[in-house]
Amino acid sequence: MPDFMNPFVGLEPGRKMTKRELSRALRLSLAAEQEAIHLYEALADATDDKLAAEVLQDVADEEREHAGEFQRLLNILLPEEQELMNNGAEEVDEMAEEVNKESI
Repeated sequence: MPDFMNPFVGLEPGRKMTKRELSRALRLSLAAEQEAIHLYEALADATDDKLAAEVLQDVADEEREHAGEFQRLLNILLPEEQELMNNGAEEVDEMAEEVNKESI
């Protein structure tokens, strides 16, 4: 699991998390899903056993779904989240357009 700051490491808190703490916990969960995807796909790529590779890729795909769930929840809880992500995506689209123009 990623080594991010977690206010409740191994403990059930004596209080409810603030919205800010919850968003950090969800980001940690999202990062853990990304790390799991990386691990399972690396294992699938590292074996010649077709069944093992298929199962590992299936599990990786399930982790991708979990990542989508955490990201969607963040987008709902933090209204600015999607706008900021869209801004980043637009920047990449602009760069890609420039690169494509240069390669013509």
